[in-house]
Amino acid sequence: MQEASFQGFIRTLIYIIAIYYIIKFLARLFLPLLVKKVVEKAGENFQKQQQYAQGNPWQKTPNNDEIIIDTANAKKTRETKKVGDYVDYEEID
Repeated sequence: MQEASFQGFIRTLIYIIAIYYIIKFLARLFLPLLVKKVVEKAGENFQKQQQYAQGNPWQKTPNNDEIIIDTANAKKTRETKKVGDYVDYEEID
């Protein structure tokens, strides 16, 4: 049966602290590069979507047919709902 020693605990603690600082140092080096790559990739995807939307044949009309809508039977006036009376406030000196 093994017993935990104080030296083993200190050694483990030093390893944990060393690994923490190594990861922190590497993150400062490589994280900006990673973020830059992600932003560039998102920009490229956005440009591709814009180009596809502008060149989409479904949105273009091949001929200029006129569409006439008969509005003779449609209501021309709409009533607005009255919510309440308007009260004019005056400033009192």
